[in-house]
Order: sequence, then C-alpha cells, then structure tokens
Amino acid sequence: MRNLGLISAFAIALAAPAFADPVEGIWKTAKDDNGNFGHIKVSMCGDRICGVLVKSFDSNGDPLESENIGKRIIWNMVPEGDGYYDSGKVWAPDRDKTYSSKMTMNGNKLTIKGCVFGICRNGGTWVRIK
Repeated sequence: MRNLGLISAFAIALAAPAFADPVEGIWKTAKDDNGNFGHIKVSMCGDRICGVLVKSFDSNGDPLESENIGKRIIWNMVPEGDGYYDSGKVWAPDRDKTYSSKMTMNGNKLTIKGCVFGICRNGGTWVRIK
C-alpha cells in the first residue's frame, strides 16, 4: 500500500507541469517612455495570470536599481485559450498608471494592450527569455 502511495505522488508530480499555462515564464518587456525595460515573471495565481517585475534595466541594457522590483505588473488576467488573455490589469511603472488590459501570445511574443479612463495604449510586444 505504501508503494502505491509513493507511485501516485510521483505520477502527480510528473503531471503538474502539463497543467502549466503556456504564458508562464520570464518575459522581457518593451522599452518604456524612458527607454528602460524589465523582466517579468509570469505565473498562475489561482485560476488567473499574474506577473512580477524581477529585474530592471536602463536604456543601455545595464541593470538598474529600482524600487519596483518585486511589485506586481500583471494581475487578474483570465486565460481565454488559444493564446488570448483578457479582463486583467497591467501596471506601467513609467507612467504609474494601471490599465485594464488584454494580452495575446503568439509563439515567444506577447502583445500587451490596455486602456485607462478611455485612453488606450499599446504596451508593446514582450519577448520570452525563459
């Protein structure tokens, strides 16, 4: 009976990655208004997608000290299937604005779009780095 329990636990552990959403990983953002960019770790937060800034870089690509590291950039994004994500929020640190957003993933590219108070902005295309 003990072996059955170990085998079941092992099988569940192996199957867990199969349930990961394809958008999970590390993404390099498009450059912001200042030419800076970041690396966002995107993961599941319950049944939604969220993302946290893990690294920040200046316009030359040199690491940048930032009080925003560790802050959430994406939250409440709903996976709709086929690379589409909707109904979430994206915070743009360069403008200190939160946008009602949607994302579209195509291969290793993630297009971000969002609106705040009726003003819409293209958040650019992010590139998967991990």
